[in-house]
This record gives sequence, C-alpha cells and structure tokens, in this order.
Amino acid sequence: MITKGSPMAQQDANSTRDYTGNTKRAAENAEEMAGTVTEQAREYGEKARDAVQQAKPFVEKSLREQPLITLAGVAAVGFLLGALWKK
Repeated sequence: MITKGSPMAQQDANSTRDYTGNTKRAAENAEEMAGTVTEQAREYGEKARDAVQQAKPFVEKSLREQPLITLAGVAAVGFLLGALWKK
C-alpha cells in the first residue's frame, strides 16, 4: 500500500507534475508555432497580392495583343505551380 509520505507516493506526485509541466510547455510551443505560421502566411499572401497587382497590366496588354501565347504561358505557369504544390 502506498502511503502519503512514502517514496512511491512522492515519485508519483513528481511524475504527475513533470507530465503536467511538459504538457503545458508543449501547448505553449504549439500556440507560438501556430502564431508564427499564421504571420508568415499573412506576409506571403500580401507579397502574392502585390505581385499580382504588378503583373496585371502586363497580362492585360499581352492578352489584347497575343491572346493564344498569353494563355499558353499562363497554362505553363499553372502546371509548374501544380507540380511544385504536389511535392
């Protein structure tokens, strides 16, 4: 039988404290990582939006002047992005 002051009871209490502390640290680390990932995604989204806005006039002009070549280029870019996304 394990009594309150016995070494086994103290070891159980220490194990429980260690487990609880590790769980709290893991949760804090996960929250911090989620915040970092969210911030990076926001930054990448802003960069992508800026790139699209810069490319928009070029694409519009190209579509008016050479629509088939422009569509082929867009298809090639889409294929490359899809291949990269798959990896």
